[in-house]
Amino acid sequence: QVQLVESGGGLVQAGGSLRLSCAATGRSFRYAMGWFRQAPGKEREFLAAITWTTFNTYYADSVKGRFTISRDNAKNTVSLQMNSLKPEDTAVYYCAANTRGYSGNRYEPLWYDYWGQGTQVTVSS
Repeated sequence: QVQLVESGGGLVQAGGSLRLSCAATGRSFRYAMGWFRQAPGKEREFLAAITWTTFNTYYADSVKGRFTISRDNAKNTVSLQMNSLKPEDTAVYYCAANTRGYSGNRYEPLWYDYWGQGTQVTVSS
């Protein structure tokens, strides 16, 4: 079992920055992690992912160059640094864990088997 808790969301003006964190508890932190978001009336959208050993990172085109995913395996945390925020970045942000291995598509929600409860990010214009 894995428990994920996000923090760091809030209200920010366009052009500003936020840093989201996700704390993992439960089994050993030896699994891939990802960040998604979901805006009202829209599907859950992949943002970024990171592997647990080589720290390889993957990004959606919509956030590449603005968002950075990182992890600290000693602290069992994964973070998402978000810069140059836009009003269209407004959504609930979720961290997710894949504990089942690397087969499949890391860009799809179904690849992940554990999810946090989400944290709201609102970007005002």
